[in-house]
Amino acid sequence: MTDYYSRFAEHAIQEALNESPVILIHGSRQSGKKTLARRIGEPLGYHYISFDDANQLNAAQSDPVGFVRDLPNLCILDEVQRVPQIFTAIKAVVDSNRTAGRFILTGSANILLLPTLSDSLAGRMEIIHLRPLAQAEIAHRSATTFFDELFEEKPRASFNQHRLWRLGAELSRVVTAGGYPPAILRNNSKRRAVWYRDYVNTIVQRDVQDIAAIQNLSELPRLLEVAASQSARLFNASELAAPFALSRPTINHYLGLLEQLFIIEQVQPWHTNRLSRAVKTPKLHFLDTGLACSLLGVDAETLYQDRTIWGQMLETFTLQELKKHADAYNEPLKFYHFRNKDKVEVDIVIERGRSIYGFEVKSASTVLTSDFKGLRKLQHSCPENFAMGVLFYDGDAILPFGNGFYAIPISVLM
Repeated sequence: MTDYYSRFAEHAIQEALNESPVILIHGSRQSGKKTLARRIGEPLGYHYISFDDANQLNAAQSDPVGFVRDLPNLCILDEVQRVPQIFTAIKAVVDSNRTAGRFILTGSANILLLPTLSDSLAGRMEIIHLRPLAQAEIAHRSATTFFDELFEEKPRASFNQHRLWRLGAELSRVVTAGGYPPAILRNNSKRRAVWYRDYVNTIVQRDVQDIAAIQNLSELPRLLEVAASQSARLFNASELAAPFALSRPTINHYLGLLEQLFIIEQVQPWHTNRLSRAVKTPKLHFLDTGLACSLLGVDAETLYQDRTIWGQMLETFTLQELKKHADAYNEPLKFYHFRNKDKVEVDIVIERGRSIYGFEVKSASTVLTSDFKGLRKLQHSCPENFAMGVLFYDGDAILPFGNGFYAIPISVLM
């Protein structure tokens, strides 16, 4: 296997193999699930089967119980969402022999959104979400996460100062490249555009139809484009439905399918009982900015010059980088956004236990006190639990702004 990137998730998977009968690695198509599963499993003697193979797919669909019964003791089953009936058969085998690490499953659809499937393996399966590559993984720097350093008592001293630099136009090239391994290995933006076009075709022509029977399939590529233009904005079903002769319930159903395929996600609003003026509408985000930029037809230069789309894509990029680090952190971190009716907002809010951390994203290389307006509002909303406010900016130094506020170069995520 060439061009392999070490992943944050490797340690968690190796631990899970010693404890859980079933490990599910799920995430968007081409995020590296199969490569990671085989990289870990095959040296340990796991046998690999893919349900992209028509013969294996047909055999499993026709007799799932017999198919699972005859599998080797250690097995990787790839693209399991294509055979939903196999989960009950796996449950039966696991219940008769709960040996840890019996199955490694991979899936390009979120089975947690299919209750009948996820419930069948409740208590028997550990789930690892594998997102597209983090910039730290691309740089082969996946030993520690951003949060390992941020949550030190003195974050200004904990970060490696040598990796703080101003990115300038390079930042837009990183954002438009995205994190899918096959895309970043393409030599230039034109080759990546071809790859993303084929990727969208696969989603529309196969992946969506694997999980649902829908009409108006031809509308999906256009819906993806419209959704990309709304990334990092408050979710508005009417605005998304406006270009189509489709009802709002139909649009919501289609968006739900895209969420199930890990193409988009909604980030819920953060609020407390004391915040009667908080906006309680989720934000829409793409899981990969390379895909979003490709759908919008913007390259790095065009993106850098369009300040509106640039701001949206940079916020989405930062959110997803933080989520990739959070997936590997040893405590659960919950992600939200904050906005009140006066349109004062914080791009990203993270709950760590009872502690609240706010993150704002700015593309400029200079920082003003006024840039912390939203973060100070968030602090005022939860003074007892507010731990830190971070403004990501395109600079080369960590700057303290007093009372737990810091400006931190976005390059710290690279």
